[in-house]
Amino acid sequence: MSDRKGLFNTSAYGGPGWSGRERTHREEIGDLWAPSGIDTEWAPLKSVLMHRPGAELDISHNDPDAVQMLAPVDLGLARAQHDAIAEAYRANGVEVHYVDPPATPSPNQMFCADLFVMTPEGAILARPASTVRAGEERLVARRLADIGVPILRTLRGDALFEGADLMWLDPESVMIGLGQRTNAEAAMQIDDLMADMEIETIPVDMPFGCMHFMGLLRIIDKDLAVCWWRRTPHATVRTLEERGYKVIWLPEGPDLELNRAMNIVTLGPRKILMCAGYDAVQKVYEDAGVECVTVDCSELVKAAGAMGCLTGVIQREAVA
Repeated sequence: MSDRKGLFNTSAYGGPGWSGRERTHREEIGDLWAPSGIDTEWAPLKSVLMHRPGAELDISHNDPDAVQMLAPVDLGLARAQHDAIAEAYRANGVEVHYVDPPATPSPNQMFCADLFVMTPEGAILARPASTVRAGEERLVARRLADIGVPILRTLRGDALFEGADLMWLDPESVMIGLGQRTNAEAAMQIDDLMADMEIETIPVDMPFGCMHFMGLLRIIDKDLAVCWWRRTPHATVRTLEERGYKVIWLPEGPDLELNRAMNIVTLGPRKILMCAGYDAVQKVYEDAGVECVTVDCSELVKAAGAMGCLTGVIQREAVA
């Protein structure tokens, strides 16, 4: 019996010509969705999200502390250094995307690592802890969507989370640092999502006065991590050791001031991008067989961040 309007047996209603979706969401990443996703901190870096600083930095000249910066920032010099970082990425085969906001953003917008974190299946949007940075995640969400990166989770309720507080230990586990910027509610919401992907979430408490977990742990290879003696949580170090990591302990001294020499980005196994001028710490990396690509960040660090903070990682090569 045919439908009076001729709908019976048409493709729109399941008839001949209907094509049902059969691949999983993860299988569609790379063609339907943009190439994206990470499940390690050390696999070769493929693409990043950055924000080239603009007129929003001028406010730092009035009262740096009011916008969570350390000193007034010279815009021209900061932009030149930011451009040099982006060029270093491109020279190492990394695609650089820009947030490109439609209007002047808040002054800390350039610290993209804080505003999202990637999983193998898409992004988790941050919910920054301070009123100064509230809403920056909206511009990142807009740009990720334009690129074609799936957004899996937006944190809600009382959750506070910044992306620099989450580290991949291996493809089966992540560690989240709890402190001023990320709370237990956020860790629980992230755990719910990760559990659906059969990934373990390990929360650890950070020392009082620490900004981000990124400043206490960096991973350079599948078996090599960087920690800060007396700062990195005991549970973090023991967990790394249980997973077969060798830990590099950075030397105390002026080169570790404000942790800038640890504020690095891993370009690939035992290859990092770091701020220039921290020779003592760079030698420790190189003595461990790590290749160091350096860029001057001396003006950018006045805004209370450096290489790792400026870089939102979108994609690394998948681990076989």
